[in-house]
Amino acid sequence: MSEINSKKLTPPKPPIMPTEDIACSPKTSQEVLWYIAQNIPHLRKWIIANTSADARLLEYISQQGGPDVRHSFNVLFESYDYMHRNIK
Repeated sequence: MSEINSKKLTPPKPPIMPTEDIACSPKTSQEVLWYIAQNIPHLRKWIIANTSADARLLEYISQQGGPDVRHSFNVLFESYDYMHRNIK
């Protein structure tokens, strides 16, 4: 009996289908976030809401644009302004 036949074969895991939840989850790896930013424009707005997205990634998204990207950045900046005003 060959070695292949003696081992239980299992199919590989299906590929991850990027979703809004994956794009905005702080647990998502930077590698996956960059993949989404470079290849799936309609999910870029969700990366902006991800607290683990670094400045370089956000700058890339800002330059590339996409559906609702400008609005998402405006919401982010408004939340920073709100926090700054209310901390004093």
